[in-house]
Amino acid sequence: MQHLQSRLLKSLAISSPPAASTIQEIASTCPKVGLAKVVLKKGKAQLFKDGSPMVYSGAVDRIIGRPPPKTGDVVLVADGTEKPIGWGLYNSVSMFSVRLMQLEEEAARDSSCTLNMEKMIETRINTARELRKNLGLPSASTNAYRLVNSEGDRLSGLIIDVFGDLAVVASSAAWVEKYKAEIEDCVREIDEINHVKWRPSMDILKEEGIDASELKDTNPSTCPERTKVTENDIFYAISLEGQKTGFYADQRENRHFISTISEGQKVLDLCCYSGGFSLNAIRGGAINVTGIDSSLPALELAKENVILNSMDPERISFLKADATAFMKDALSRNESWDIVILDPPKLAPRKKVLQTASGMYRTLNSLAMQLTRKGGLLMTCSCSGAMTQSGMFLQILQGAASMAKKKITVLRQAGAACDHPVDPSYPEGAYLSNILLRVL
Repeated sequence: MQHLQSRLLKSLAISSPPAASTIQEIASTCPKVGLAKVVLKKGKAQLFKDGSPMVYSGAVDRIIGRPPPKTGDVVLVADGTEKPIGWGLYNSVSMFSVRLMQLEEEAARDSSCTLNMEKMIETRINTARELRKNLGLPSASTNAYRLVNSEGDRLSGLIIDVFGDLAVVASSAAWVEKYKAEIEDCVREIDEINHVKWRPSMDILKEEGIDASELKDTNPSTCPERTKVTENDIFYAISLEGQKTGFYADQRENRHFISTISEGQKVLDLCCYSGGFSLNAIRGGAINVTGIDSSLPALELAKENVILNSMDPERISFLKADATAFMKDALSRNESWDIVILDPPKLAPRKKVLQTASGMYRTLNSLAMQLTRKGGLLMTCSCSGAMTQSGMFLQILQGAASMAKKKITVLRQAGAACDHPVDPSYPEGAYLSNILLRVL
């Protein structure tokens, strides 16, 4: 009898229908008619269940739905059996077919935002804001910080930097442009924000299928062209037409670190932009700092920042030059520095250019090592997400040391400032890799 009961229980377990999908249930009552389903190839679903937010086109087997979804539409993402694993925003032309916004297990815990992008934007921005508040941002000493960091805050393609009473929104995804009004409304609800500046990343948006002529400013802003911020009690002038959002907020903790090791040192700051590392070196007691950048507007900001902070112009100088050409020339004069900082622009924006970028990183770092005195320190940076994810950066630095006929010891590895959460599963995320080396 007991054996029969056991067999009966097994039979019932086998014949029981699979657990209903929360997302599928909500989709069935969704007022949006014809919600399409993006079905993944066999074996591909686990990557996205594990957290990778970008469904690349090569992982898609088929799309169910007529008419087919348009760019910016909400779609279900399903495994090979057509069971939803999550939902996201579709793109018909991008290499990333879907940017996932919520997984099935998350919807099961809290379905308040499921399939509702307007509500999701509001919730995610509010969550990001609470995180920064808990980290003490903004504060009396720092009013420049990143409010939303793309994949790190689960809003892939959206970056929002706050500079005092001004927010700069960097858009690099088609869906961000579609929901521009909703994003701006959420940002304007923040008490201290009085101005919002929209900065579309046109090179990336072109790959997303966005035509520049389609980007019209529906809400002309009275946003100033320049502003001033404080970071760790150092003042910075910011041009909102400058690089990225106008200021590299993610280097805050690394800039401060330089101030703690610069006393009595001679410092070279390569690709210095508006002088962040240079100013911190002077604040930390460096006897002499040289900043190099190829951008004249950036150097004008750097010089203005020296004046803003009442620093001795005899101890800090900024020169317009290509970093590679400057280093080669300095080597011909047998010059060297106690601390060298190398923070080049993003050399590998995509994996497909990683090999070429690797050679560029190797050459730059080899020259920088040769300019670092024996026993001196080199802080080298990569803001290329593809490079960081490849795990090749240390290997490239070892190759650079071999080229320079130097030995190196890794003293410190750091990423972005702590207010910049990063999703390590994102294959090409924009985040930092900073490594401090002793050059022997």
